[in-house]
Formats: sequence, structure tokens, C-alpha cells
Amino acid sequence: MSKYHFSKSRYCCGIQCPKMLWLKKNMPEEFDDSVMNQAILSAGNDVGDLAMGLFGDYTEVPYSESISEMIPATQKLIDDGVVNICEASFSYDGCFCSVDILRNLGGNKVELYEVKSSTEVKDIYKEDVSYQNWVLTKLGFDVQKVCLVHINNQYVRHGELELDKLFTIVDLTDVAKSKLSEVEDNIAKFREYLEQETEPECKVGSQCSSPYDCGYWSHCAVDMPEDGEPTVWSISRLRDKQWYYDNGYITFQQLYDAGVLKGNYLQQVEVELKNLPPQIKPKEVSKFLETLSYPLYFLDFETFNPAIPLYDESSPYQQIVFQYSLHYIEKEGGELKHKECLAYPGTDPRRQIAEQLCKDIPLDVCTTAYNMGFEKGKIRDLAVLYPDLHDYLMNIHDNIKDIMIPFQKRWYYTKEMQGAYSIKYVLPALFPDDPSLNYHNLEGVHNGGEASNTFLAMQKMDKEELEKWREHLLRYCELDTFAMVKVLEKLREVGKC
Repeated sequence: MSKYHFSKSRYCCGIQCPKMLWLKKNMPEEFDDSVMNQAILSAGNDVGDLAMGLFGDYTEVPYSESISEMIPATQKLIDDGVVNICEASFSYDGCFCSVDILRNLGGNKVELYEVKSSTEVKDIYKEDVSYQNWVLTKLGFDVQKVCLVHINNQYVRHGELELDKLFTIVDLTDVAKSKLSEVEDNIAKFREYLEQETEPECKVGSQCSSPYDCGYWSHCAVDMPEDGEPTVWSISRLRDKQWYYDNGYITFQQLYDAGVLKGNYLQQVEVELKNLPPQIKPKEVSKFLETLSYPLYFLDFETFNPAIPLYDESSPYQQIVFQYSLHYIEKEGGELKHKECLAYPGTDPRRQIAEQLCKDIPLDVCTTAYNMGFEKGKIRDLAVLYPDLHDYLMNIHDNIKDIMIPFQKRWYYTKEMQGAYSIKYVLPALFPDDPSLNYHNLEGVHNGGEASNTFLAMQKMDKEELEKWREHLLRYCELDTFAMVKVLEKLREVGKC
């Protein structure tokens, strides 16, 4: 039997869960690729490309489906004395790796730099660089330094990007060298594990989601109820779910019979098992409604958070507001009106958003948001960024009320909310049969992640395509605030009970 070939990602996969590695080899069709976050992958590619210039001029080894082309191309660059080689490729005993940045110091001495779009060093990254160090050491290279390069989220852009400040370099040489024998043992262990002809047994556990979500969850969760009965994994915000699972408290019925849950967790289980009617506290809802006043505004922001800061006075992964929707009712029983603002890509959208917000929302009026901490946080950011608008923006900020509170406090709870209180759960629970309130009926953009990705992608669209996607963004964000209007109407109905 031929040896299993490893790469950086395969080795790290084995570290997380050897069975995942076995399934990838033997049952690739079972993999659920929805766990792959394309936005994160794209950000990783952008960060990797930018980091290539961290040490000045560089030469990149052209990617090829055949590693037999990349390896000799790398060796030629080393022989020619090229100092900075990106995607330098090596293989030892069926173990392949491409080094993000290889510094060729001459005399077979090298430095190894692995680039990550993360803002911190994670344990799995240490395994990654240790594997690469092992491959190069086995090939006879004198590895002088092993480093991880990650994003510095404290960096604030002023003018041109400063790569030496945008990136943090962490020396992991001692860690990598201490793991040389461990890496060799792991590879031997993984290869032996992969020789099993029948599927290995392995209970679901923390390895199914850490450090990455596994695409084989549905395949491995064989002891889950076949009839679709909800399990401990369905309980919203419950900590230590693994403990309950390991102790045999898997289904809602088992959890309920054991009496191991309290508070909101018990309520979710009990309402589900007994098919209880909506749990409503009219007095509490009524008190909340008394905090609202006319004119009444409903505000929702859309943001994107590029890994590489695009604008002055912005940082990596900072949430940048590029759009808002604003429904409003000027007096009780008055007409529902709507305003909106969506910046065009290519320039910093924040000034336009801040100015328009000050024009659209009068001073001292009651503005509502759903999960107001987000909107208030973005308004504070804008107020700090634009001192001339500070007082007006903070007036809006100080008058925001949160429509999420009655659901978060469980003053209004139904089985369909599944223990959650985000508007994406609350809205279909309150209006299950209203197609106008169904995000799935929208074109193009159906959630905040898609909105963020769309705005980022719009920078490369032609005019016709851009206008089409602008319309998709406008309709999506409009539904967010219209949903808040409808949710408030439902609260007013039960608040009168």
C-alpha cells in the first residue's frame, strides 16, 4: 500500500481529529462544504498576497496542480540566491508543504514565515509551522527561524499601508524545534490510522468544532435521534454541551427527565416537549412599550469588516457602516415612511453615512434598533471620527431603544424561536405565513454576511451589475427595519392583554 501523502492542511486536520482525515480519504462525498466560510478564505488569500512584500522584493513560485513542478522551481530560486521566496514548495517522504515566505540566507540556512489572517496565535498554527519545520529539517535545511505572521488589529491606517505595522511577527522557533519528534510520531500514527479498512469509531465531541467546524458532523452524529427530535446541541447558548452529551443527556426528553436544566434552558425544552402556547408576560411588555414615544424611528445598519483596512483612520476587521435603512412614524396612527442610504464602493462611506443620518433623524426623537448595542457602537465610532457631527450623533445614540429586549428577557417566547432571540428567529416565529417578511424570498442578499460580501465585491463590478446588486442590498436592509415595525405591532397586541 502506498504511503498517504500529507500537506499542511491534512496534517492539521489529523491533529484536530484523525477520523476526519480518514473520512476525507475514504468518504469525501459525505463532507458538508457549508462549513467552509468563503469570506474567511478570501480574506486569507488577500492577506497572504499582501504579506508577500513584508520583507521587500520577492519571487513567487507559480502554483501548479503538479507539485513536481513547484518543488524544482523552488530549488532553482534557492540555487540562484533569491532571498525572499513565496510559496516555496518542498516534499519529504510524501509530506508536502508550501512555505508562505521563505527567507533564503545562503549556505542552506533559511527562515520560515507562515502567514495567517487571524489577529492572534492559535495552537493549531503552532502545529502548522512545526510540520513545515520538520519537512525542511528532514530535507537537510538549517532552519534558523520559524515565525508566524498575523494581523495586528491595533494598527490604524494613515495613508499608504505600512506592512511592518499591519503585521505582527511571532517567533515560534523554540516551539517548532521542540516538536520535531512529535511531528514524526504523529505522521506515523496518522498513516497507521488511515490503513483501517472499516470506519473508525469516534464519538462527537469538542474536536467537531475546534479549532474548525467539521464538515462530517452529520455523518458522525449517528447516535442522534433519527426522528428529528431536538437534542442538547439545539439548546441556545447552553455552555458545556459536551458534558451533557457525554453523560447521556442527549435528547430534550432525557434532559427534562433528568432535571439537569434551569431557567431559559429548561423553558426551551419544556415548551418544545409539551407543545406549550406562547409564553407571554403582558405587564412586562406593556412597561417596555411605555418607554417608546412618537415620532418613532426604526434604524438598521449594514457593515463590512475588511481584514486589510481600506481607509484612513480604520483598523483591520473594523466594522465599517456602508448602509442603513430607516422606517419612521411621525405620530400614533400615522403613515409608515421610509428613508435609506447606501454608499457607493471605492471611497470611504462613513462620512456620507454620518451626514445623511444626521439629516434623516431629528434631534431628541425615539429611535429603535434590534440589538441596539451594534448600532450604538457604530454611531459612537462615527462620532469620534467626525468631531463636527459628534453632538448630533450622540443625541441619536442616547435616544435609542432596543426592541430585542422583550424577547431577550423572555417576556415573549414561542416554541418556534428555538431558544434564540435574534430577529432572524423571532420574525418567522411571529409571522410564519407572511411571504413579505420571509428573507428567503429576497433576491441576491438574504443575510448580513451576504450583504457584507456583496458590498466588498461591488468594488469590482461594472455599472449594470453594480446597480443590480445595489437594489438587492436596499431591499434586504429595508426588510430589516420593516421587520422591526411588524415586531413592534405584535408587541403592542400582546401588551394590551
